[in-house]
Amino acid sequence: MNNEIVLVTGGTGFIAQHCILALLKRGYRVRTTVRSLDREAEVRQQVSRGGVEAKENLEFVVADLMSNAGWDQALAGCRYVMHGASPTPSGDQVKESDWVVPAIDGNLRVLRAARNAGVKRVVLTSAFGAIGVGHPVDYPRPFNENDWSDVNGDIWPYQKSKTLSERAAWSFIEKEGNGLELSAVNPVAVMGPVLGADYSHSTRIIKNMLEGGLGCPDINSCYVDVRDVADLHVLAMTHPAANGERFLASAGKSMTLLQVAQTLSEHLGDDARKVSTEILTDEMVRAAAHNNPVMQGMVKLLGVDMNATSVKAISQLGWKPRSPQEAIIATANSLIALGLVNNK
Repeated sequence: MNNEIVLVTGGTGFIAQHCILALLKRGYRVRTTVRSLDREAEVRQQVSRGGVEAKENLEFVVADLMSNAGWDQALAGCRYVMHGASPTPSGDQVKESDWVVPAIDGNLRVLRAARNAGVKRVVLTSAFGAIGVGHPVDYPRPFNENDWSDVNGDIWPYQKSKTLSERAAWSFIEKEGNGLELSAVNPVAVMGPVLGADYSHSTRIIKNMLEGGLGCPDINSCYVDVRDVADLHVLAMTHPAANGERFLASAGKSMTLLQVAQTLSEHLGDDARKVSTEILTDEMVRAAAHNNPVMQGMVKLLGVDMNATSVKAISQLGWKPRSPQEAIIATANSLIALGLVNNK
C-alpha cells in the first residue's frame, strides 16, 4: 500500500477513470473530484468493471472547475495531481470564449491550488488538438511535441481551448509555480475499453461503424489505447525526465477510416456485419455536407496528413503502447459487451 495520495480531477471522465485504475493497481490512494456526489456510485461501478474494487483507497470530493470551492479540500495532503477535467460548454455555444475562458480558468485554478498545497507534480491531460491543427498542408509531419496548433488557423473552438489552456499552464509554472512541477500528456484519438456510457468522442467512430455508418471518407488519424494513455500519465507523474515536458500519446502511424473499418471486419466476425468499407469520395462528402452537420465537420479533414510520433515517450520514459488495431478491437468489444451498440 502506497500512502501517497494522487488527485485525479473529473472522475466521471473516460481517461480519468483509466488513470484511477492505473494508480489503484500500483497501490496509490486516489482522490477524485466530481461535480456531484450523486455520481460516486456510478464511478465506483465503472472502476470495478475495470478490475479494481477500490473501497477506502478511492475517495470523492465535490469541486467544480468554475468555482474555487472545494479545491483546497481536494488537494489537502496530495503528492501528485492528474488534471484532465475540462469544462465543456452546454447548449448552443455561439462564442469561442465559451470554450476558451473556462478551460484556461480551470487549469489555472487547479495549478494555483496545487502549488498552495505543496503538490510535487501536476500531470496535465492536454490533447493532440494542442499540437496538430491549424497548420498548412505542407507543414512538416509527423507532428511532435515541439509543435503547437496555430490558433489563428482553421481550428475548432475546443482545439483552440486545449491549445490556449495548455500554454497558460506552462506560463503559470514559469512565472508563479514556485517549484511546482508540470508534465503534459497529449493523446491522439483515444480508443480502448469503455467502462460505461460516458466515453470518449473518438470511440463514437467505432460505435457509428458498428451500427452501419455511411462509409469511409478520406480521413486519417492516429489512435491510442486509453490504458496506455493512463500508463503514460503515471510515467509522466513519476519519471524524473518528465518534469517540464510534454508527451504525445500515440500508437503507430495514422490510419485511414477505411483501415479502421477493415480492422473491425477482419476481427469481429458477425458483430461487424454492418460495418461499411465503401469509400466515400471527397466530392460525395462535400455534397453531403450541405445538409449534414457531421459531414460538414469532416470536410476540413479530407486528405490531411494527421501523422504524429510518440518516439519521445517511448525513448525517454520507456512507454510501451499497444497497437492501434488492438485498441480499436478492444473499443468495439467493450461497446458490444455493454450493450451500447444497436446493430440488430
